[in-house]
Amino acid sequence: MKPHAMSCLCHRQNHLKTIPNLLSLCVIILSFLALLHFSYRHVLFQLSFYACSNPSSSSLASANSSSSAIATAAATAIGPPGVGGANSTSGANATAECDIFRGEWVPDPEGPYYTNVTCTMIQDHQNCMRFGRPDREFLQWRWKPEGCELPRFDPHRFLELARGKSMAFVGDSLARNHMQSLLCLLSGVAYPDDISNTRDENRRLFYSDYNFTVSIFWSPFLIKGGAAGGVDNLWNLYLDEVDDNWAARVQAVDILIISSGTWFTRPSIYFKKRQPFGCNYCAQSPNLTRVSVYSVNRAAFRSAFKAIGKLRGFRGVTVLRTVSPSHFENGKWDQGGSCNRTRPARREETRLEAVELEMYRAQVKEFERARREWERRGLQLKMMDATAAMLMRPDGHPDVYGHRPEQRVQLHNDCVHWCLPGPIDLWNDLLLQMLSN
Repeated sequence: MKPHAMSCLCHRQNHLKTIPNLLSLCVIILSFLALLHFSYRHVLFQLSFYACSNPSSSSLASANSSSSAIATAAATAIGPPGVGGANSTSGANATAECDIFRGEWVPDPEGPYYTNVTCTMIQDHQNCMRFGRPDREFLQWRWKPEGCELPRFDPHRFLELARGKSMAFVGDSLARNHMQSLLCLLSGVAYPDDISNTRDENRRLFYSDYNFTVSIFWSPFLIKGGAAGGVDNLWNLYLDEVDDNWAARVQAVDILIISSGTWFTRPSIYFKKRQPFGCNYCAQSPNLTRVSVYSVNRAAFRSAFKAIGKLRGFRGVTVLRTVSPSHFENGKWDQGGSCNRTRPARREETRLEAVELEMYRAQVKEFERARREWERRGLQLKMMDATAAMLMRPDGHPDVYGHRPEQRVQLHNDCVHWCLPGPIDLWNDLLLQMLSN
């Protein structure tokens, strides 16, 4: 071969050798850009979502001041927590063979679906690992219904079921706690964009790959209410008027999850037809009749169900999530009460405080009344009866691990909300099972 030809051939071979190196370099650059984009979306989401939806520490403590009344009530066995027994299965996801809401917590070596490292959508108030919770055993349990198995949450399956749909959570900070659990469970598959157009607690998130929208509407009473102020720090609650903050925005929602309870033990004056008729914890209003908080809570759900039923063209599934129990021990919420247990309680070890029990029963009764009416009209109403399962998890709250040790907060020991990850993830196991059926 001539020297010139040999030189050209070697030159071509050198070019060919560089192609794999260039391809490898391109792959590395693309991977880096993808990682950078994902991290950017995480940071951008946190800045936009939590800057708007995170109430101040005083607001959070205010939301949970109701626990003082719960903590002083006489303890009452819940047993299963049905009305007069275990009939809370109707309208929910129970069959003759299996009631997914009755069971026990069993050890789970697989542990949680996510961590506070893999999910960046955990608020500080529920980020127990960030603030040094030393134990991990509370993460090693799963809910085992009597007579069957509850499948582990499958984010791919959930997103496929939710494709092209919209979901809304309506309630207080526990409703937001529920939604954030769902966002973390889905974060291993997809991450939402914040498409909210408000600067308040209401947020709207969009999973573009699935055309799936998740919203949260802040409405701790479900009905119209506002702070009246005064010595008693009273609230005015209008029992026959639904809160338009959510009711005017859910007409096209496919899956509507409503909950309420904790805020109703705040000092309040109650109105019907714009006239005061009763109150609670209202020493400065001696002329008003004292009304139980659970009857008021039932009236609020009645107004909520009535408003949903009147929505023109509404054909979504409405889910009532029942009372989420608090677990203050050795004192009230503002008198050193804490929840520092590290493992679940057995069913026979647990008792529901009297106010929470009566509120639970009121919600179930109103659910049954509304369900019968809705069935005649072809509307779907389901109940996520999570109270019994959560009652057995005194170990699942942030306690002192929802803030820095030196930080001054009113709710120093949080025994109302739930750690993320933690037992609250069960609510989305149940939700997926209910929607699947």
